[in-house]
Amino acid sequence: MPSEQSILSRLWQTSDEDSQLRLQTIVRLRWLGVLGQLAAIAVVALVLEFRLPVGWCLFLTACSAWLNVFLAVRFPARHRLSARLATELLAYDILQLAALLYFTGGVQNPFTMLLVVPVTVSAATLPPRNTIILALMAAAAAILLTMIYRPLPWYPSQPLEHPFLYDLGIVTAVISTMLFMALYARRLTRESKLMSAALTATELVLAREQKLHALDGLAAAAAHELGTPLSTIVLVTKEMQAGLPKDSALAEDVELLRQQALRCREILQKLTQHPTEQDPLHGTISLQEMLEEAAAPYMSDGKPIHIFVHPASGTSGTMQDQPLAARRPGVLYGLGNLIENAVDFSQGRVDLTGEWDQSLVSVTLTDDGPGFAPEIIDSLGEPYVTSRPSGTRKSPSKAGGLGLGFFIAKTLLERSGARVSLENRQAPQSGAIVRLVWPREAFEAGAERSGPGTALPRPQVRSAPVEVYDR
Repeated sequence: MPSEQSILSRLWQTSDEDSQLRLQTIVRLRWLGVLGQLAAIAVVALVLEFRLPVGWCLFLTACSAWLNVFLAVRFPARHRLSARLATELLAYDILQLAALLYFTGGVQNPFTMLLVVPVTVSAATLPPRNTIILALMAAAAAILLTMIYRPLPWYPSQPLEHPFLYDLGIVTAVISTMLFMALYARRLTRESKLMSAALTATELVLAREQKLHALDGLAAAAAHELGTPLSTIVLVTKEMQAGLPKDSALAEDVELLRQQALRCREILQKLTQHPTEQDPLHGTISLQEMLEEAAAPYMSDGKPIHIFVHPASGTSGTMQDQPLAARRPGVLYGLGNLIENAVDFSQGRVDLTGEWDQSLVSVTLTDDGPGFAPEIIDSLGEPYVTSRPSGTRKSPSKAGGLGLGFFIAKTLLERSGARVSLENRQAPQSGAIVRLVWPREAFEAGAERSGPGTALPRPQVRSAPVEVYDR
């Protein structure tokens, strides 16, 4: 199965190099432009009765209409244009509008501002180099229209002629608006693309974790169901051995059958001992067991992980009262990702503390590493924001290799109702602190306090803070 990183890399490269503009979109925009041009021609020629080269204006408008008809016949409505064809169509729109402006006053025509539209559409849907080409074309057209144009339709008795400096100011305004709108549209599109790709990574990770836990549940259920028939086979073969003569030809086969049945039972017993079994009888875990399970994969990385579980300060209660939660793959993955980051950055110690009171459940993760960089601590949690140097991750196949690790963890944990906050330890201490806080109702959603599925705390844990893991 391809990794999340490889899938998202291909998605990102494709979206950056190809056009995101559909034929239906550009055709509808052009029809809107055609209707607007026809309305403007009608008002100027028929209502205001200004002298206007109506023939040329209608010809240019008809060219756009016929182009739309050709595109509708040539391609299906949902056809996605290539970057080259989309650029050519937007370049045509710039040239067609420039020709209309030439016959109607050049930059003195207030509709000169519409030169911004094709460039903005390109900035939102096409690669940057295509947008730059269209912007240069639109800017060149605006500059030429300050020098080469037919007179602006106006009252014959009151000729309207702007000073050249005023026309130059209009061109500057058009180019400035073009740059602003293009950069703004490009920025919005990029942020939307980043968020879309990051959410795709989150869904991939969550789906993978759910599949893994489902497989664990199937294994536990198979072990439970097959245990009885295998025990029966062992018992029957033992009785057969007792009833067969020692020199019987079947004795060796019966012994082989018994040994293989015992081997199958041992394999199934190992499956039932898997730490993340997910059958209905083990669907609920305590706060302590959740922290242990999330930290287990990183216990052999050479840095001690200390787990403390106790009631919050000022709260009465015992470890038997600790909150229970449904085993949710997303929460376990999110916690595991945060623990992995803490282990990677720590110098020698990671502390994981779980506390609870009547209304809240909190988990605090502390390490003794360099802490969060001040310039990005407020941005962490947004996709593709990371303080990890390239190439340092031990598992490059993970989606976090794209800077998505904390985003995915934060998203999954917040879906469970947690509030995630970050801070650095106070000097002279160094290190990062990640704090997760759930409303107790959200943490215990889906869990049962009694009956099948109840996860009891381990007997060696007392109400005082206790070091569960210390390697």
